[in-house]
Amino acid sequence: MKSYSYKTSGTCAAEICFDIDEGDIVKNVRFVKGCNGNTQGISRLVEGMKADEVISRLKGTNCNGKGTSCPDQLALALEAAREERL
Repeated sequence: MKSYSYKTSGTCAAEICFDIDEGDIVKNVRFVKGCNGNTQGISRLVEGMKADEVISRLKGTNCNGKGTSCPDQLALALEAAREERL
């Protein structure tokens, strides 16, 4: 299992930390700052999902016209982790 940290941009959350196991499964998602209830909910919903599935479901989610959101930033973080693994 490999751990990652991603500095967010354009959201209330400042950072997202997560693990990805050998089967490309997302584990232990933790948002630093942000809307606590929502970020806990996102973390629980994606726990155990394949990274590609999380990306396809969350990428492009927009929060109040910001052009991004905490879910979108998680998708971008997972894409960055995928690039790092290649």
